[in-house]
Amino acid sequence: MKKRIAIFISGRGSNMEAIIENAESGRLKDCCEIVLVFSNKKDARGLEIARQHGIEIACIESRGKKREDFDRELVKLLQPYQLDYIVLAGFMRILSPVFVRTYPNRIINIHPADTAEFQGVEAYKWAFEKGMSETKITVHFVDEGVDTGPVIAQQKVDLTGANSLEEVEKRGLKVEHKFYSKVLEDVFKCK
Repeated sequence: MKKRIAIFISGRGSNMEAIIENAESGRLKDCCEIVLVFSNKKDARGLEIARQHGIEIACIESRGKKREDFDRELVKLLQPYQLDYIVLAGFMRILSPVFVRTYPNRIINIHPADTAEFQGVEAYKWAFEKGMSETKITVHFVDEGVDTGPVIAQQKVDLTGANSLEEVEKRGLKVEHKFYSKVLEDVFKCK
């Protein structure tokens, strides 16, 4: 039976787009159905991409709202969808315990660093400024901390010779776009 998933985004949605493509005709085709793409920003470019793929979209603006109030509103919005998993793909808002406790071990995030070494935003910038020869992409379950949930899988990114932050990001995203769907395939037990 296909898993019912929602993808959460805040911006361009490049990881979301890779997951959509895999759900339509790739490794996720037989194991998940994307029933919703949600954003906390009405101008998120990824919403239009989802719409072009015929996927239902929703938005609740988070700016100016208390975290718990926003999350309660979001839980109410999601109830009718009967989701198996929530997949964070560039969702740039910390989810409160109100939300995380509603979906325990069913919220998955991708983080562009080893979560044991770096949590939070600008992980590629951190790797570039440290002059690292490699970094790791981490896919993990979301808990009540920031990038502290149980690690599902990690993948190395070779940064040798990357002489700009843009190059680091380009290499990282190339890995992210393939790796995330591969990990989701394992979590959703597609095989």
